[in-house]
This record gives sequence, structure tokens and C-alpha cells, in this order.
Amino acid sequence: MEILGTTLRICVDDLESSVAFYQGLTGTPAQRFERGGVSVAAIGCFLLMSGPESELEVLRKVSATIAVKDVDEANAALTRAGARIVAGPVPTPAGRNLIALHPDGSVFEYVDRNVTV
Repeated sequence: MEILGTTLRICVDDLESSVAFYQGLTGTPAQRFERGGVSVAAIGCFLLMSGPESELEVLRKVSATIAVKDVDEANAALTRAGARIVAGPVPTPAGRNLIALHPDGSVFEYVDRNVTV
């Protein structure tokens, strides 16, 4: 599995002020989308999420987002290594993703940038 990078996931109460801060910090414009009642802004290596607490509670359990060349390859590699796939692969606005539970109990999202939606 080829890992291309990581994204830090941050749940915020005030998305607009957080977007302004992280855009100023990185000099990168936000890419925005909605998913499952959650407003999301991707800014550089940061993924800001805001929405109902019930949704954010689940999102906080995911340690980080890992960009990979191909989610299907990641799925196979993770399964071989002993991880359990708990969701996906599914299409997203930016490509495809899956959620994996590693043997140590940590949870990660794996995404590719192959737009299939």
C-alpha cells in the first residue's frame, strides 16, 4: 500500500472562524463539502468538521485520515496485516474511503483521490 500523506482531523464548534484561522495559517483556500449532516472544510493537511454532537462523537474516534494511492490496495493490505474494516470502501466527494480498526485499537480513515462519485 502506497501512503501519500496524512490529514489531521479537527472537530470544531465554529466552522467559519476555524476556516478563517486555518486558511490564514496555511495560505490555502478551503475545499468544502457536506457529509451526513456534518460540514467539512479541507485546508492543507487539516480537515475541519462541524455538526451535531452525535455525529462528531463518532468522527472523534478516528485518529487521522491517511491518503493512499488506491483504497482497494489499502483494504487488501490492512486485512492481511490483521486490521478489521469497519466501513467501506465507499465513494466520497473526493474519491473513496474506508475506516479500519487496527489490532492496537486505533481507528484510521483511508482515502484515495480517484474521483468515482
